[in-house]
Amino acid sequence: MGIIFEVKNRIATITINRPEVMNAMDPETYKELSDAWIEVRDNPDIWAAIVTGAGEKAFTAGADLKKTITQRPEKSDLFLTQKEQLLNRGLEVWKPIISAVNGYCLGGGVTLLLATDIRIATPSATFGLSEVKRGILPGNGGTQRTLRQLPYPIAMDILLTGRNFSAEEALKYGLINEIVPQEELMNRALEYAERIIENAPLAVSAIKELAVKSQYLSIQDGLRMEQILQSHLLGTEDAIEGPKAFAEKRKPQFTGK
Repeated sequence: MGIIFEVKNRIATITINRPEVMNAMDPETYKELSDAWIEVRDNPDIWAAIVTGAGEKAFTAGADLKKTITQRPEKSDLFLTQKEQLLNRGLEVWKPIISAVNGYCLGGGVTLLLATDIRIATPSATFGLSEVKRGILPGNGGTQRTLRQLPYPIAMDILLTGRNFSAEEALKYGLINEIVPQEELMNRALEYAERIIENAPLAVSAIKELAVKSQYLSIQDGLRMEQILQSHLLGTEDAIEGPKAFAEKRKPQFTGK
């Protein structure tokens, strides 16, 4: 089983489970990961997700090159844009996703990281986009999100040299939120998730979609989209419950309706 998928108290945990190869992902694992993201997207009982790697040595070293690079897909596959879609390849998941990075986060591990919302790492975490050293490019968003999320000279250094860098550097660059000891990693990720799911889930999803899409919109289009989504939220039961709970000095009971 390349992916372990668990749901508890509205939080899904996705564990990449190939520790014997630094959690590198073969085609079967990518398929399981795609299925997991689709379940997170479509299951109304899931309000947030955490993604991590099995063991303490790696989040994921990305693609298992021995099993993926040698494959030659059909030419027609280029136009099957929704086939086994991944979070970092363009699957739209508007629920918050937290990365818990427990070691090597390389290649596809970084592109996965870039597609998540909150990122926590251990002191031993090591990051890098080394595809250029293998004669290929960092796909699934590597050449796109890196430039949007990091300063240009830092992004170009990482992309063009293929060098690895430490958790401290990742924190300095703004690639991750914080560094915590290994034994605290999953608890810290869970704390973030629990704090988020205390809020109205439709509002959380609306905020995430706006934040992500507004990177590619004009300010006028972003403001218009914000207005439309706000109008939608004002018609929900949660938008009634929130102010009511505040007035009654109690914790709101949001339902996602």
